Amino acid sequence: MPKDSDSFGRIANLRQRYFKAAKGKEALLKLIAETEISEQVYNSNAIENSTLSLEETEKILLQIDLDRYITEREIFEAKNLARVVGYIERKSKEKELTLEVILFLHKMLISNIRDNIAGRFRKNNEYVKVGNHIAPAPKEIVSLLEDMIFDYHGSAHENIAKRIALLHLTFEHTHPFVDGNGRIGRIINNYLLIREGFVPINIKFIERQKYYDAFKEFDKKGSTKIMEEIVSKALTNSYHKRLAYLEGKKIVTLLDHSKTSKISHSNLLNKANRQTIEAFLEKGVWKIGVEIGKKKPVKKKAKK
Repeated sequence: MPKDSDSFGRIANLRQRYFKAAKGKEALLKLIAETEISEQVYNSNAIENSTLSLEETEKILLQIDLDRYITEREIFEAKNLARVVGYIERKSKEKELTLEVILFLHKMLISNIRDNIAGRFRKNNEYVKVGNHIAPAPKEIVSLLEDMIFDYHGSAHENIAKRIALLHLTFEHTHPFVDGNGRIGRIINNYLLIREGFVPINIKFIERQKYYDAFKEFDKKGSTKIMEEIVSKALTNSYHKRLAYLEGKKIVTLLDHSKTSKISHSNLLNKANRQTIEAFLEKGVWKIGVEIGKKKPVKKKAKK
């Protein structure tokens, strides 16, 4: 990804274009959000080691029978997370993020999976370990999360990717719940982004190793650099996709685009991964919106 200042400027420009292009297109935006739910659910659950494929996730959400046995837990993980994703898309602008909201989202996520821990923070001797990191004691959770929210709002002048990265790393470092921390953490990211007029992001399963590296970097150095890159890339990816639809462009795969643009596919993929072209990853395929050219008028042959 580009330098922090370049990334911030790029996101700001994309956001401005988005607001202009989105005017009067609420129905289209709603469709885009609805079609993204299954991909959001698949990626977030896959990061947490769910065995469900994207296709299986889509079938569960559409209530279509699967071709193999799926545990009841994985079915509820998909359905519950889809409910939470849809809920914040509709409701996040109505209420400030508070500890009560976080608990409500967690209850929605974990209900019918582990009801005894749904909607409450760790307590008593409920300690958790993530990798080599032992999360703070239960008695510290409330104050740590309150400070996290305070610090987020107190840095409103800074790059949104940096703010979200620090908040997400802090939340996961605190690990306030017995189960469901990763999924709720990524939900909180989007809750805040939507509240502040940004588009939601989808941290992809294929970036899981880099995502884990971001937590290691934060635990060892207190640095948010890797997570900032992940959030920035996810934001530009989300804007590129929406702008392609909102601006009425023709959406093609990068492979097809390479044939017409005469730029090699590998070159385009490299640019897409760095987000230096307006490409976006959708259901595992890199795509791009291209301007629909006007057809040249056909000249009539002069009569002899």
